[in-house]
Amino acid sequence: MSADLHCHTRLSDGSLGIEDLITLAKKRGVKTLAITDHDCLAGCVRGKIVGDRMGVNVIPGVELSATDPINGQEIHLIAYKSDFPDRLEGLCRRNSIARKRASHIMMLKVAQLFPITTDLVVKCMSGSTNIYKQHIMHALMESGFTDRIYGELYERILSEDSKMNILTKPKFEDVGKVLEAIQDAGGIAVLAHPNRYKNKELIPQLVSLGLDGIEAYLPEISDEEREKLLKQAKKHKLLVTGGSNFKGFYNEYIITLGEYEIPKECVQELISYKTKKKKLQKKTDLMKTSKQGEETAKE
Repeated sequence: MSADLHCHTRLSDGSLGIEDLITLAKKRGVKTLAITDHDCLAGCVRGKIVGDRMGVNVIPGVELSATDPINGQEIHLIAYKSDFPDRLEGLCRRNSIARKRASHIMMLKVAQLFPITTDLVVKCMSGSTNIYKQHIMHALMESGFTDRIYGELYERILSEDSKMNILTKPKFEDVGKVLEAIQDAGGIAVLAHPNRYKNKELIPQLVSLGLDGIEAYLPEISDEEREKLLKQAKKHKLLVTGGSNFKGFYNEYIITLGEYEIPKECVQELISYKTKKKKLQKKTDLMKTSKQGEETAKE
């Protein structure tokens, strides 16, 4: 079962449209695909329709932005298979507004460093619901200041390690509140690229709040990091997912759909997770009812 459970379209920071992405998946033999655009649910319905037509099982998803209150770091949670996705619309809208405010400041900063206009950046993000770092770099490429998205110029102006960076942090909601929103929407909450976060206690903290899974199979995750993540997943009884984090032209490395293998059992566990969870909850409820009946009979 070839699958990719983490990819982006032009609606966020990818370069391919929904139909082009699913066509690529079909041609690459990817049978199960999750579209996980940043803070955007718009591709879920369309993706499902196109996927059904092409014979690709498209799992609805969204990568939601949040903030770790411990250190202020940006955190991403993927919500898969939400029963009530409309309940996430308000959060997506607030996150989108926060990102637009930060992006506008970044566009003004880059325009002070290079003779480009904000209109050109906006042109480069055509089709997206927001402006991302890739769109700023695209505009700089169009103007001849670099020949690539990622490289020396990107590191100079968009890396946190650079003193010359133009980065402006969006003000996203507390990760606990975002996790609660996913639960309220009846979704499966998975921590995206957990290798990036500096808070070593983040996973246990989120598990206590109801986290369902973590990503361990991503190209950016080393074998050593993966082993540690798999141990944590086993310890906390978490789902394990992953994918290519595909963004097309905006990929940080050369990779395409279906090129990064995810264990078949991980894909199947995600697909059947909600059914198993409901059965377990029903069994728990029955045991509670039975126990209460026995205590009543003793009285």
